[in-house]
Amino acid sequence: MIILGIDPGTATTGYGVVKKEGRRLSCVAYGVIETPKGMPSQDRLLMLERQLVLVIKKHAPGLISVERLFFLNNAKTAFPVSEARGVILLACAKHGIPIREFTPLQAKMAITGYGKAQKAQVQRMVQETLKLKELPKPDDAADALGLAIAGCFGG
Repeated sequence: MIILGIDPGTATTGYGVVKKEGRRLSCVAYGVIETPKGMPSQDRLLMLERQLVLVIKKHAPGLISVERLFFLNNAKTAFPVSEARGVILLACAKHGIPIREFTPLQAKMAITGYGKAQKAQVQRMVQETLKLKELPKPDDAADALGLAIAGCFGG
């Protein structure tokens, strides 16, 4: 099964594609979808949707894991990320792909066994789990690979 992990953002959305064969996980691809800062928000969201559809068509995932937003007090960031997340969920629904949602705590728990693990610990476990030669970068792509791994273990 192919699992696509998505770390939502307006400026940068991370994606990670993992293949699960039995108990073995391997990295298929990862990267980011970036949108220009000066572009109107509706155009950025359209660009995000179009690029995400290309990723979906290229990798044909059977499952998509998306980060569920968790903000304590930064509404300025929460609203644009929520809009991007809505576009992501709509694109997944249009393609009929099941979605699993994980808070950052749940994803960290699935990857490291500890919900409050530091970012470096999570990246190291992603690297080890997928047998990557180096730490996945940038952070958004590494987080997306982590979400894909979390999707492999349930939701």
